Amino acid sequence: MLLRHAKSDWADAETPDAERPLSRDGREACKLVAEHIGVERLAPDLILCSSALRTRQTLQRIAAALPPEVPVLTEDRLYLAGPDELLARLREVDDGVPNILLLGHNPGIHALAVGLLPPPDRVKISTFPTAALAVLDLGTRRWAELGPASTRFGSFVTPRGLRHAL
Repeated sequence: MLLRHAKSDWADAETPDAERPLSRDGREACKLVAEHIGVERLAPDLILCSSALRTRQTLQRIAAALPPEVPVLTEDRLYLAGPDELLARLREVDDGVPNILLLGHNPGIHALAVGLLPPPDRVKISTFPTAALAVLDLGTRRWAELGPASTRFGSFVTPRGLRHAL
């Protein structure tokens, strides 16, 4: 599962990028995503989260929809990481961990999602707005083998799409 952080607040231009909090719209989007995660019974066995405040706050706001005992690793290396860095991190995961939620930033999270899909499925994720969630199914049982076109498309939702579904 690949989740982009929810919309952040740009009201204070003095706030360093890594310390920008969620906006009101971002907090509302988290409610929709959390509800979707609960309805779909998406349950990660490990959460990898960027250290930025907006990603940590996104995770806090969807936490009630996730298993309470799921380990969370908050890592500086995921902050604004590109697709190669994100892929390298996923390849380090132990094969005994079947489901991961990776919470990060664009453009890296979008490029990773598209790059992991075979060409016909790439058009299903043409953009990756804030609080969008892509679910991809591994084509392999080994994280170390994760690579270009190695997954199958599962689903892709955005807050806007979830709002319209209500």
